[in-house]
Amino acid sequence: MTAPTKGITSQLSPWALGNYHRFAKETVWEVGPVLVEACGIGSGQRVLDVAAGTGNVAIRAAMRGAHVIASDITTENFDAGRAEADARGVEIEWVEGDAQALPFADGEFDVVTSVFGAIFAPDHQRVADELVRVCRPGGVIGITCFVPDGVGGAFFDLFGRHSPPLPAGALPPLLWGGEPYVRQLFGDRVTVDVTRLHYTERAVSPEAYRDLFFETFGPVVAIRTSLANDPDRAAAFDRDFLDFAVQSTSGPPGGPAEYRYEYLLVVARRRASRVSTVGGRHGTHRTRGSAGGC
Repeated sequence: MTAPTKGITSQLSPWALGNYHRFAKETVWEVGPVLVEACGIGSGQRVLDVAAGTGNVAIRAAMRGAHVIASDITTENFDAGRAEADARGVEIEWVEGDAQALPFADGEFDVVTSVFGAIFAPDHQRVADELVRVCRPGGVIGITCFVPDGVGGAFFDLFGRHSPPLPAGALPPLLWGGEPYVRQLFGDRVTVDVTRLHYTERAVSPEAYRDLFFETFGPVVAIRTSLANDPDRAAAFDRDFLDFAVQSTSGPPGGPAEYRYEYLLVVARRRASRVSTVGGRHGTHRTRGSAGGC
């Protein structure tokens, strides 16, 4: 997948197309509570959810009594997040923010999280630097990252075959799914625990699973929109997506479709403040970029 950029259709980020909240509720929504539990989020803590989407983690953290800011560059999804938060009886502050240049002070948060969100920003080192920067010494950083094999790897392969090339300098999100790579990004600024877990996405059939993406998942909507004037390529994408949905299900033949996605749960605790060399550079640096989230 490519990181979201402006201008594919009607000046919207791909992550603003479709119906992201419906997509998240039917796919990755169960991962939010897993990350909240792993980070030990509780009452009174100050929490930042980066590339928050419509509040998968942010809402669950607020339900634990935390003071939560949900940050995302795709602000078009905030209204759905606010409505979900209201329905759950919690208050969250929604702030536009780039995962590569977060608009918050150093050490401002007790916990910093991201579920399948910040990994889509093109400059991975800057993302890691920013997650560490805004977390207080002794605080916790928790992220989830798709691994490059299994169903997730097959999905990203499908997407890569039909998407434009990544912009110059942008790195693929699946790199975050390698434990040595994640440890390198954070360096010795944190202590890191990594666990490989899985969650399952379900649909009544492979065709219904395909249609869910076609109707709700913005980056897929963007691809199909971009191919509207090229019927052969559009048909190839539709066919390949259905092939993926049929071949990747672990459900019974003719029965409901099930898709087991494996991911890394990364929980890092920031060490006491000190100068550290990370990725061949000293300190943190900022740039503009983009990341949408879950």
